[in-house]
Parts: sequence; C-alpha cells; structure tokens
Amino acid sequence: MNFSMLLAFLGGYELIAVGMIILLLFGGKKLPELMKGLGKGIKEFNNAKANIEGELKESMKDIDTKS
Repeated sequence: MNFSMLLAFLGGYELIAVGMIILLLFGGKKLPELMKGLGKGIKEFNNAKANIEGELKESMKDIDTKS
C-alpha cells in the first residue's frame, strides 16, 4: 500500500489520534530515535528494491541479446 493511499483512508482526526498514541507509548525523548530508525529502515528497503530492479533489468537485457 502506498503512503498516499494510506492518507486517503485516514482523515485528520485519525492521524492525530495515531500520533498521540505513539507519543504516549514511546514518550517525547524516544520519538526522535524511533523516527531515525524508521527512516534508516525505509532507506535500506528502497536501496534493496532498486538493486533487485537493476538486476532484473540487466538479466532481461542479457536474455534479449542472447535470443
């Protein structure tokens, strides 16, 4: 599910409620560390996805040139 699609399903009040719950669970001091870890995870995921896409495109090119 895309982030923009998620925002389409969630309204303003739902996002505020989720934010408040996260703030209550993790506290204000742990929240920046949590977001930093989340950002690193998303970056690693996108890098891995790009690598896989590149390998697939390269292998498709090899298959086309051999045929």
